[in-house]
This record gives sequence, structure tokens and C-alpha cells, in this order.
Amino acid sequence: MRLTLHTDLALRVLIYLALIRPERATIQQIAETYGISRNHLMKVVHQLVTLGYVRSTRGAGGGIELARDPGNIRIGQLVSRVESDFRLVECFRPDNACVITPVCRLPGMLDEALTRFRETLDQYTLADLTRPRDQAGLKLHLRL
Repeated sequence: MRLTLHTDLALRVLIYLALIRPERATIQQIAETYGISRNHLMKVVHQLVTLGYVRSTRGAGGGIELARDPGNIRIGQLVSRVESDFRLVECFRPDNACVITPVCRLPGMLDEALTRFRETLDQYTLADLTRPRDQAGLKLHLRL
């Protein structure tokens, strides 16, 4: 299984905002820090705002900031809400054409693995990713 770039960027935006909290950042600052496309990042941030993870303020002194406490942002829930497709194999798709689906045990195994994957991620919060012992290293690498 592989998460999309969109989900990866969503996680990185939230980590960045948690590290500079309570300050705001601009999309341009985050894009430059990570060396990523500003246009792609705008789509990610728009979704994070829509989902209530990020707050956006327009105008002078505006920018984006976390809308929730990092300890209240569950990584599994975030990934489930941002990731567009967890249909790992053909038989998970609505237009499934696999002829062995009625007798195959693979869907059950993969569904169980996916459930455990999400449960594991839900044990962690954004605060866990930005604990004080990790902050110095993260800030150094991000040049904050």
C-alpha cells in the first residue's frame, strides 16, 4: 500500500503548522520550505481547511494555522479523510471484474490488514509527531 502525495503533503503541512504554533504561515513559505509546488499545496490546504484541520485568514498578517490542538488530530482519522482510494485490489472496486472474487480469501485478508493499518495510525496524534524531543531536529531540517 502506498499513500498518495496529497496525503503526504497534508501530513507535512500539519507538522509544519504544529511546529510554528501559534504563529501563522503562508502557503508560499511552506512550499519553499519543502521544495514543493505552491499550486499543488493550495489544493491540499483547501481540503485541510474544508475538513476543519486548518484555519485560513486573508489579508495583511493573514495565513494559515492549525484549527485544532495537535493532540486532538488523530493521524489515522486524517489519513482516512484525506486519502482518496483505499481500494487496494481489483475486487475492492465497484466495477470489479475478477472472476475468482466469490471464492477468493484475499479481500478479507487485505481488509483486515487495512483495518489494522488505520487502527495503528489512530493510536498517534499530530502532537506525537512533534514532541519536544523531536522539535529541535525537525525545526533544524525545516530551517525554522
